[in-house]
Amino acid sequence: MDAALTPSQLDALNKDFSASRAYKVAQNALAKTSLANVVLDNVKAKAIDHTMSHHLDDWKVTNQKQSGRCWLFAGLNLLRPGAMKAMKVKDFEFSQNHIMFWDKIERANFLLENVIDLADRELTDRTLYQVLHAAAEDGGQWNMFVALVQKHGLVPKSVMPETHSSSATREMNSILRKVLRQGALRLRERHQAGASTAELRETKEEILAVVHRVLCVHLGTPPASFDWQWIDSDKEFHRDGEMTPQEFAAKYATLPLDEYVCLVHDPRHEYGRTYTVDRLGNIVDAPGIVYLNVDIDVIAEVAKDAIVGGEPVWFGCDVGPHMSAEEGIWDTKLYDYESLYDTEFTLDKTQRLHYQETAMTHAMLFTGVDVRDGEAVRWRVENSWGDEKAQSGYYTMTSAWFREFVFEISARRSALPAELLAGLGTEPIVLPAWDPMGSLAR
Repeated sequence: MDAALTPSQLDALNKDFSASRAYKVAQNALAKTSLANVVLDNVKAKAIDHTMSHHLDDWKVTNQKQSGRCWLFAGLNLLRPGAMKAMKVKDFEFSQNHIMFWDKIERANFLLENVIDLADRELTDRTLYQVLHAAAEDGGQWNMFVALVQKHGLVPKSVMPETHSSSATREMNSILRKVLRQGALRLRERHQAGASTAELRETKEEILAVVHRVLCVHLGTPPASFDWQWIDSDKEFHRDGEMTPQEFAAKYATLPLDEYVCLVHDPRHEYGRTYTVDRLGNIVDAPGIVYLNVDIDVIAEVAKDAIVGGEPVWFGCDVGPHMSAEEGIWDTKLYDYESLYDTEFTLDKTQRLHYQETAMTHAMLFTGVDVRDGEAVRWRVENSWGDEKAQSGYYTMTSAWFREFVFEISARRSALPAELLAGLGTEPIVLPAWDPMGSLAR
């Protein structure tokens, strides 16, 4: 066969397609109907039970709207039950806008420090390219969430509510990218002119002043302190008085965040040891992003035990494959693409990672699990896409989907077996800045 497509080859392809009645039926169906509706296995979808043997949530879901803040929403949603219990209320939200503000300015500083560190590299350098490409992204990782809470604290949503730009970040992020990339050029030109690191950081402060201004215009100004009072579910009045965000977090973020580690399932690499991704993070002086790589069965067992013990679980996954938002289901057999296209899709999880067919794209919260004979067969998921779809915003995930598309959870150190605790002490292997294990932050 020649390298280029020839007219005879194209003619043969057209004749083969036209000769099949099944292909013509598929073509006609997709002319008027969405792909998802054509390939959805409705019998499978209706057969999936949404009840769970262990069910924790009794609160309303949140809504990240047109933003990539899933990791922040999932982290704050993990802290919500403890705060609601402490305040004796049935509904409460921490301000997602507040914590995003601090992530944006910290990440701007993180990026500019990387630009200074890479100032001797050519613009064609792949690491520098990735740093600049990822400017002003909304995404993030578990360790980044913990670092923000520990440094900047938390406030109630009523103290720093949503704005148009916090709920729809595209326009704001576009401006931030312009500021940061123009700032990167300025830093590199000053470096080439012989500026010292101290002088470059003086320039960086000028750039960050513009970033701060943009953020305040779009998101509002974070409070240094605020007055907090509320009425609980029994109609009793409470007043804490004036509090800083750090004081509020210390009182109402009741989980010991220092105790949590991030477990990942990356079948490309050795289990039982730690990994990190080059140039991944948000706060310069915070601990690095560290993953302990384990088998997916370990992740399932640790997550199941946490939920059975009464605690939701933060997790990251590749959210799109085999998902029905209307039905509120993730299952590997939900859509029959193979029959429609008369082909097979055979890549396993390892191969999908190698060939850029999968990556972490979304973070959510496990709030329930259906356990049979000690095994988790289904999972209940609190999403942050509002309550109009699925089961009032809660989804059901099968164990088969979990194995293929879940990549990470946060877990207490005390929940890990001894051999995994030993693995936490290994020196992290550094994966390149463009590795898919960093995709949730991009």
